[in-house]
Amino acid sequence: MRVADFDFVLPESLIAQEARPRGRSRLMVVDRARATWHDATIADLPALLQPGDVLVVNDTRVFPARLLGRRDPSGGAVECFLLTRRADNHWDALMAPAERLQPGARVVFDDADRAPGVRLRAEVVSRGERGQRAVAFAAEGAASVDAAIDLLGHVPLPPYIRRADTADDRARYQTVYARERGSVAAPTAGLHFDDAVLAALTERGVARAAITLHVGYGTFKPVKVERVEDHAVDPEPYVVSAEAVSAIRDARARGGRVVVVGTTTTRALEHAARVGNGVVSPGAALADLFIYPGHRFTVVDALMTNFHLPQSSLLMLVAAFGGLDLVMDAYRAAVERGYHFYSYGDAMVIL
Repeated sequence: MRVADFDFVLPESLIAQEARPRGRSRLMVVDRARATWHDATIADLPALLQPGDVLVVNDTRVFPARLLGRRDPSGGAVECFLLTRRADNHWDALMAPAERLQPGARVVFDDADRAPGVRLRAEVVSRGERGQRAVAFAAEGAASVDAAIDLLGHVPLPPYIRRADTADDRARYQTVYARERGSVAAPTAGLHFDDAVLAALTERGVARAAITLHVGYGTFKPVKVERVEDHAVDPEPYVVSAEAVSAIRDARARGGRVVVVGTTTTRALEHAARVGNGVVSPGAALADLFIYPGHRFTVVDALMTNFHLPQSSLLMLVAAFGGLDLVMDAYRAAVERGYHFYSYGDAMVIL
């Protein structure tokens, strides 16, 4: 299958730089059985679902993974994007300017306005691939390195949001049900929900369950091959709880659907089913499953998701679920109708 099959023309003006208020996003409703779509809003979602369905969300919490500091002692500006914790205070990170940050280089992060008296000291331990560095941290003026990161770090907005993060992003680039700290990017399909929509779903008789998948920087990894089958996604850690498994089984037993919020939740559940030979059981693993057209879905009956980049692995997952022709036609219609795209954009639900 060709990567070019997932291309479409997207005007830059439709790449959302700000999020709509929670509960007010536009929602394109795609009906696979009828091969049709129509316009709605996220507030209409409860009416689109049925009593007995279960809504499965990703309750990961984004942490402020972007640090701005200076070299010690020269004072040159440094940017550090935290990727993966390797030990208590050791991280893999993307650092710039990478060529000047060799093993032994020292960096200081502080912000007298936002966090007076708090300081992070870092030392580059080793070099990795693609500009990555292994870094050891020590905190001053804070209870822990994590506490200092939370005080000094910036919201890791995606690279296509071309502005600096603000105080508002701390709350907005986070789902209302976020619990488990660990993601460097938000599970963006969940950003549309507010308490009122969640309450309306409960009143409708739709159950809710949560899994945890920590979204890594690989979510922005471009597809650089010509054949879809030659691409590989970066693995991401997830946990499926016994409560989530029970909620999914109960929904199926009463004839309800498993309605999944986001590509991250989809990858976790479908990977868990693959590991369990078609059965989802409680446990933790690394989701390295690349879902593209031809994948046979075991768990997911309906999918809510944002609008994704052309030729991206996330769009390929959506096309695998909704059907390539139908999804690409719906995407082109979304462009014509002025839907907003990407992390702070609007949503699609495929039924």
